[in-house]
Amino acid sequence: MAKVLETTGMVCPFPLVEAKEAIVDMAKGEELIINFDCTQATESIPRWAATEGHEITEFEQIDDAKWRIIVKKGN
Repeated sequence: MAKVLETTGMVCPFPLVEAKEAIVDMAKGEELIINFDCTQATESIPRWAATEGHEITEFEQIDDAKWRIIVKKGN
């Protein structure tokens, strides 16, 4: 079951900070759905995920300035 992290309205770097905290308690293979509207996070979240060995399974723009990224925990 995926965990949803709603960070819409949070300024950067808080979507990334919240994602880092949320994924710690998750098991390998679980997915974290991150909803956000901070443009910088479109680069910082995928970069963090790649560095930490997680997989981006979905990345979509769902509105003019709103995105959803699904991160599958790797380690």
